[in-house]
Amino acid sequence: MKDLIVIKIGGTSIEQLRPEFFEQLRLWHQAGRKILLIHGGGREISALTQKLKLPVKRENGIRITDQATLQLTRMVLLGQTQPKLLVQLLQHNLPAIGLNAADHQLLQGELLDFAKYGYVGRITAINQAFLKPLLQKQLVITAPLALLGNQWLNINADSAAAAIASLLQADELFLLTDVPGVLKAGQVLPTLTVAAAKRLKAAKIITTGMQPKIAAAFQAARCGVNHVNITNQLSATGTQIIQKEDF
Repeated sequence: MKDLIVIKIGGTSIEQLRPEFFEQLRLWHQAGRKILLIHGGGREISALTQKLKLPVKRENGIRITDQATLQLTRMVLLGQTQPKLLVQLLQHNLPAIGLNAADHQLLQGELLDFAKYGYVGRITAINQAFLKPLLQKQLVITAPLALLGNQWLNINADSAAAAIASLLQADELFLLTDVPGVLKAGQVLPTLTVAAAKRLKAAKIITTGMQPKIAAAFQAARCGVNHVNITNQLSATGTQIIQKEDF
């Protein structure tokens, strides 16, 4: 989709957003860019599961999701995290609407591996006829959840953002994190290729926390998203993903 910018933001980051974040959104919106934000909420979900004495289990960085965890995830994302972000956008006079997977079957998905992860999935389709007119006038906010028939699925937020950016053929994808980019010896790497990422992973410089984000970034780049950036602010390039091998 021409002029579309997809932004993934973590749930914890929502409470730490700076004025520059909203100013950049305003500038893009005034310039006619379309903006879609996907918000996470992992830490809030983990905190509540522990408070309710539910098990918190992960496999390969993926939260194993049974029905109880799924219901709690929906409650946190749609009842707490999304409203917080919408209120902040309203306070900065940015027109925004909050959506979820069940709105006109916005996001549809399939199971990743039920035996291994439970109700965790990947996004396979988007109701673009419903979504595109909304993006013409306002910022759209959605949670990383999808539907398989009547069954809700939990989606990793970085993977959800990459899949949505890919399916919509976005111009840009920003995966916001709490560091200014992919770091090596304390310095931000301005670009990252597949080969370089493999070397950094083997050297344990890229650790488990960053690996799902990098995998999602390369997936989006492979699927035709023009500019994919891992950064902590919209006004900075951070680390740009380069979809080619280095020699």
